[in-house]
Amino acid sequence: MKYYLLSVMQPPGEPPAPEILKEIMHNLDVFHAELREAGAWVFAGGLHGPEAATVVRAKDGDVLVTDGPYTESKEYLGGICLIKAPDLDAALAWGRKATVATTLPIEVRPFMGEAEDG
Repeated sequence: MKYYLLSVMQPPGEPPAPEILKEIMHNLDVFHAELREAGAWVFAGGLHGPEAATVVRAKDGDVLVTDGPYTESKEYLGGICLIKAPDLDAALAWGRKATVATTLPIEVRPFMGEAEDG
C-alpha cells in the first residue's frame, strides 16, 4: 500500500459565497467519511492563503525569513489530503471524488516508498 497526496489547487481571489462554501464543506465531510470507511484516510486539512505564508531559506550560511507569498501564481496549495491506496489508479479514483467535492483541481502525487500496514 502506498501513500498518495491529494493537493487542492486553489485559485487566488475571494472565497466562494457562503451558501456555495457550505455545500462544498458538506461534500468534503461526505468525501472524508467515505475515505475513513474505506480505510484510506490518513489526514486532511485546509491551509490559509499564501498571504499567511512565511518562507525560511538557508542562504550563504545564514537563514532568511520572508513574509507573505514568495511567488505569484494562478493557483496555490489550498489544502491536502493524505490517503492510502494500493496503486495510482485507486488514488486517481479518490482524486476524482475530491475534485467533485471541492469543485477545484486536485493534484495526485505518490509518496516515495511503501506505507506500513499497521
